[in-house]
Amino acid sequence: MNYLAHSFLTFSNGQIVGQFLEDFIKNRDRFSFPKDIQEGITLHRAIDTFTDSHPAIHEAKKVFAPLVRLYAGAFVDVSMDYFVANDLSLNSLAQWKAHSLHVYKVLNEHYEFLPENFRIMFERMENEDWLYNYRNDKNIGYSMRNVLHKAKYLHTDIPVHEAFLKNKDFLQECYDDFFPDLLEHAKGVNALLQLEK
Repeated sequence: MNYLAHSFLTFSNGQIVGQFLEDFIKNRDRFSFPKDIQEGITLHRAIDTFTDSHPAIHEAKKVFAPLVRLYAGAFVDVSMDYFVANDLSLNSLAQWKAHSLHVYKVLNEHYEFLPENFRIMFERMENEDWLYNYRNDKNIGYSMRNVLHKAKYLHTDIPVHEAFLKNKDFLQECYDDFFPDLLEHAKGVNALLQLEK
């Protein structure tokens, strides 16, 4: 899953921070953070593991695999944020906007914990309101181009966004089959984390 989904699948402000940090820190550094941030890191990993093993995600990867092979999962992650952002059964538009602003506020309040490489990206994320704007085709295209630019072995002109647009109905079905399961899984992981306190 991508940034919006990870930020939504949290149960405390500290977990929000941990969810964002996980991809930007070394494993050995995870225990240097406060307990609630560590919970977010653990939750992020549990979400990723569950996502990678879900049958609907395996189906969704088939949309991108012919174009990008092993990078298909990265483009599915970005695609899922589009469907999360447009899922009005989870939040209204006003609530999604409030969620985005809350996440930025929490990250700014915990700025001391943010690695430099994340701080650079976060400035753009907040200024351009990535979390709220994932609902737009144009912004998902922008995110997919970012993935292409970061990937070592992919050409930047691969038509992944066109594949997303062409297969949007199918990807929506994959999301519908997948996300309720992920939500329940995240709740279960959080419950276990609270028992460990």
